[in-house]
Amino acid sequence: MRTLIGTALIALACVLNGCGQPAAPKFQLTDVTGANFGKSLALTDHTGKPRTLVDFQGKIVVVFFGFTQCPDVCPTTLAEMAKVVKELGAEGGKVQVLFVSVDPERDTRELLKQYVTAFHPSFLGMVGDAEATARTAKEFKVYVQKQPTKGGGYSVDHSAGTFILDQQGRLRLFAQYGAGAQVLLNDIRVLLKAS
Repeated sequence: MRTLIGTALIALACVLNGCGQPAAPKFQLTDVTGANFGKSLALTDHTGKPRTLVDFQGKIVVVFFGFTQCPDVCPTTLAEMAKVVKELGAEGGKVQVLFVSVDPERDTRELLKQYVTAFHPSFLGMVGDAEATARTAKEFKVYVQKQPTKGGGYSVDHSAGTFILDQQGRLRLFAQYGAGAQVLLNDIRVLLKAS
């Protein structure tokens, strides 16, 4: 009888704990696995090469929208990602950061190259014409709005989140601005181990 009860308890524990089933990844960022957006991107990188997300399969892809004249959010996010890539060491080569310009009027390829590579030499600045920029922002559900400034210039308001795709090119995570390098590092490591 004790053996039967013991076996029943083990079976119950297996059912409750999912014996034989791989545990779901433990993410600290917002898990958006299965989301019906963030599936495509067709822009030109700062070297002049046309790119799509397919080009980066096999790598974790981090997509962030911004512009080179952004005073705070953009440089802070890129600095955090540079820290993450450095902390990953050799595995940093398995991560591709894409900085998508929401200001194609001013962000030339040369300017993007200077800007993004100042944070890390592997980062790519991505740019397109106004139509391609709007299409990409819509695909990732990113808000973009040009705002006039004193003196006749303008700034660009934009969503400040970061999108992270796995090595198969599937959108997996969303990081709100200010999540911090350690949280980003943790979740990218989880994705690298899962792939």
